[in-house]
Amino acid sequence: NIIQPQVKAKQLELFIDTFEVANEDVIADALKLNQVFINLLSNAVKYTPAGGTITFRIMQKTTFRHGYGDYVFIIKDNGTGMSPEFVQHIFEPFERETTATQSGIQGTGLGMAITKNIVEMMNGTISVESEVGKGSTFRVEISLKLQDVEKNAEQIKELNGLRALVVDDDFHVCDSVSKMLKQIGMRSEWTTSGREAVHRAELAHDEGDSFHTYIIDWQMPETSGIETARKIRSVVGEDAPIIILTAYDWSDIEEEARNAGVTAFCAKPLFMSDLKSALLAANNLMDKADDKAAPWTLADFSGKRILLVEDIELNREIAEVILTESGFEVETAPDGTDAVAMVENAEEYYYDAVLMDVQMPIMDGYEATRTIRALPRKDVKTLPIIAMTANALEEDKEAALKNGMNAHIAKPLDMDVFISVLGKFLG
Repeated sequence: NIIQPQVKAKQLELFIDTFEVANEDVIADALKLNQVFINLLSNAVKYTPAGGTITFRIMQKTTFRHGYGDYVFIIKDNGTGMSPEFVQHIFEPFERETTATQSGIQGTGLGMAITKNIVEMMNGTISVESEVGKGSTFRVEISLKLQDVEKNAEQIKELNGLRALVVDDDFHVCDSVSKMLKQIGMRSEWTTSGREAVHRAELAHDEGDSFHTYIIDWQMPETSGIETARKIRSVVGEDAPIIILTAYDWSDIEEEARNAGVTAFCAKPLFMSDLKSALLAANNLMDKADDKAAPWTLADFSGKRILLVEDIELNREIAEVILTESGFEVETAPDGTDAVAMVENAEEYYYDAVLMDVQMPIMDGYEATRTIRALPRKDVKTLPIIAMTANALEEDKEAALKNGMNAHIAKPLDMDVFISVLGKFLG
């Protein structure tokens, strides 16, 4: 949600895939991991010219440490690249390549230093290879504790022994998805050509051993996924499920894809749970009792306006996406001083609530809250101001209340708690 609009605006191609990820459920700080990847992807978008390509690959390496998984995250672009001299200093604060400043690209120069610090706090490593004019490749390696080693190991008995065809121009995606399908119990084959896929579908149909399911990448150079689906559908009829894989928001192509005979969509990066959900849905095997949405996704705060005060840009962007998806009209401030000014200059009862980070460099959340409460206007006496802080101790909660805040939410955000607290004041 954060990266895709940037990719679309610059007309870039974004490829995301997983390779041999056996354990997708891990114990980690999701907010910090998101911060790392959003920063690396944002930089890739920023320094890749229009029409360029960005790839994000997630891999799991073999490890003999019980209860842990070794993961590799690779973000590669074919953008401007960096000189060997700059690569040596890229993770130092305030370092920026000369060509970047000359081209007018904005930024503080702190992003890479923060990214490296987060990775190292998680006992991981980050490295980069780059060449001017050819692009950059960032590699993050982290060992993460596994949540449930056996999860997703069971097969789908209704699909056991049935044939599946994977169609993707990337060999690694074909290989990875085929291995997952075999674990599920299907007889999986693959091809990197849409044209060959149509031929094989026709041959299998004529031989009386048709493919039960087709999994097709949306963007392929020779024949697009939608065109491939249309041709396969014309050969095999209406029964076989056709699932489209894409790293993009498929709302723009959904109508065209449905008309071409596509049954379902599945987002990349593709993990075992995603593949199983898509297969169950496409084959009408989904147990409705297991398909309940998380409570926070059902919240609707349409018509409510919230002021989000957070000094870290990436955290601000993540929170803004979540709040917008819940129906809020969101306005943001990077510091307590800005928050005070925005409330002071707004009409009375303009804001329905304020989400206030506590630790900010110029004016912290406590001082900002006290200042807002002291403004000569009626609405600030009852305006819900909710603290957000990485400190979750009892004394931190008491400090928030003593300084005029209504409630306290700990970071990283638990989404159900987060939305529940907002609902308490705005429900």
